[in-house]
Amino acid sequence: MSERVYLDYNASAPMLEEVKAAMTEAFELVGNASSVHHSGRSVHARIENAREALAELVGARPQDVIFTSGGTEANNLALTPSLFSKDVQAREEGGARLYVSAIEHPSVLNGMRFAKEQIKVIPVTAEGLVDTEWLRNELLGESEEVQPLKKAGEERATAWPILVSVMAVNNETGILQPVAEIAEIVHEAGGLLHSDCVQALGKLPLLLPMTNADLISVSAHKIGGPQGVGALILKDASIVLRDPLIAGGGQELKRRGGTENVHGIVGFGAAIKAHLDGKAGQQNKIKELRDKFEAELLEISPDAVIFGRDQQRLPNVCCFAVPGFSAETQVIQLDLQGVSISSGSACSSGKVEQSHVLKAMGVDDDLSFAALRVSLGAGSTEADVTRFLEVWSEIYKRAKAREAAKNTDKGCAA
Repeated sequence: MSERVYLDYNASAPMLEEVKAAMTEAFELVGNASSVHHSGRSVHARIENAREALAELVGARPQDVIFTSGGTEANNLALTPSLFSKDVQAREEGGARLYVSAIEHPSVLNGMRFAKEQIKVIPVTAEGLVDTEWLRNELLGESEEVQPLKKAGEERATAWPILVSVMAVNNETGILQPVAEIAEIVHEAGGLLHSDCVQALGKLPLLLPMTNADLISVSAHKIGGPQGVGALILKDASIVLRDPLIAGGGQELKRRGGTENVHGIVGFGAAIKAHLDGKAGQQNKIKELRDKFEAELLEISPDAVIFGRDQQRLPNVCCFAVPGFSAETQVIQLDLQGVSISSGSACSSGKVEQSHVLKAMGVDDDLSFAALRVSLGAGSTEADVTRFLEVWSEIYKRAKAREAAKNTDKGCAA
């Protein structure tokens, strides 16, 4: 078999050479970043260099960057009623509300430290966009239920607290969400907005100013950094995390205890610097390759449905389905031929399951169970796309032949 074709960048991007070099050097470091001696200060400086680079990439202040073990932990850290209430008793009385979109990553959908009765799900349109009109009516309508929210802008600390979490880019379809518009609605209601920007990092510019979110989550391994490191980034000092997930240490300005993952953070910093230097972007080239892929895909299979094709999408993602095809079967057959892709998100359990994203968009079961996600990156080539299409074309032809044979048999039986 020839060298494997990797078309699953949204799951995890291959590690950049700059990252490997930086981490190899960091392995030689000795010392704890919390120590005051020279060795400790040297380690601490590497962490702060990475913090400054990430702040520059997203448009934040370094002191508002909190390093975590990844995007999931960052999301979990953000989803807490204690973001709003200074009064622990008031928080326990259940006044806080969390709104999450129906297409969020599971680490957001579960609501983390919010009770189930405090969570509401924001619907999405058939086009895969968060329904902003529904949210506007819910938060700024005239019913008695939402009236306390209108006063929240004047007294955020004592008003009925509300947190909304909407991702900047959907990881399965690549569709860009109207986060800035959502931020206006949420802020008018006196609430805070959290945005999972894991898929947007390195692909969209200055995420904090662009989204106008109060908190964003990011992850290293989506941009060619190491797995197991990410960050929660706050808009400014007015956003206070009073209830850290990991307590007991003074690290990260007492917002995330525990000795830092120095090697991972150094690798994250190297990946960020590569993007700042323009070495890892190449978004125009990637879009041209994606568009070429989709055009040839539709030539092979005119009955294929490309989700979000008419919407603003990341340039590297194509989520598509052909009616009657099993996604699990396709993924296995492609893998046996040396091609790695996903069926939607790769974050649940390693199993191929129905996409909750497509289900929320109203896509019927026949299509949603057939959905595949091809995601490209800086290392993707025309040869990769050609190989995928060659293999998938054979899978498609065999499936169509079996379908035709079944129909013939049914006709004969009749």
